[in-house]
Amino acid sequence: MTDWAPYTRRASEWFETLRNSICAEFEAIEREAGSEASFQYTPWRRDAVDDEKGETGGGTRGLMKGQVFEKVGVNISTVHGAFGKEFASSINGASVERPEFSATGISLVAHMANPHVPAVHMNTRFLTTTKAWFGGGADLNPPLPYDEDTEEFHAAFKAACDAHGEDYYERFKAWADEYFYIPHRKVHRGVGGIFYDHLECADEAMWEANFAFTKAVGEAFLAIFPKLVRRRMGMDFTPADKAQQLEWRGRYAEFNLVHDRGTLFGLKTGGNIDAILMSLPPEATWS
Repeated sequence: MTDWAPYTRRASEWFETLRNSICAEFEAIEREAGSEASFQYTPWRRDAVDDEKGETGGGTRGLMKGQVFEKVGVNISTVHGAFGKEFASSINGASVERPEFSATGISLVAHMANPHVPAVHMNTRFLTTTKAWFGGGADLNPPLPYDEDTEEFHAAFKAACDAHGEDYYERFKAWADEYFYIPHRKVHRGVGGIFYDHLECADEAMWEANFAFTKAVGEAFLAIFPKLVRRRMGMDFTPADKAQQLEWRGRYAEFNLVHDRGTLFGLKTGGNIDAILMSLPPEATWS
């Protein structure tokens, strides 16, 4: 049986490096807009669940509220322990008899001040139970969609996918379309992206391949999203544009609170509440 601990450390180090690069780029955008906003970092320790004892990992919540980024959170975490009995059977490779797990990842959600700039979500992660696998993805959530932005966002992730699997983009785009859907509204959360999960690592070679793909996903996000922000952040907008943004933020909140697996995972494993719910918008409306 492979000892995945060194690989968890490698993945964790990459997620921290990616966090630093993304935050630096977002702060640079704020400077271009004449803002001195910067990320505030808050470390946290994971609370044990059920019969676990003591601290079992933790992470850092990064939060910035600026002129361009009304609210953006970039969180990293590395936790380990055992799933609660009711939750264990719902996780790949875990069970009531074998509830142990480790998880490391990065999670990002940006809500933008200008409604012409799309909101966005990105996360990548590595988990181990009796199995080991990668998951993640990114999706674009514009209140006022632009075909040009949508096409370039998808093109960036298609290029990342195509370099690692000839069927990855079609599979993971379709998975995102299915996953990021609000059934009670009968609408998608945004204009899609990619979503993948349970990209399993049966051996070290598979881990290296899946890790390389996961890194490519993060790099694709870093390359494309700041470009879209800079394109739209100076545009004029009307009260009607803002009203549409707030309505879509309400739908975003509904999805994350009702359907999102990451929210449930964090709450069920003793994660930091503020870090888990950082995805919620700073302001929203419901008609």
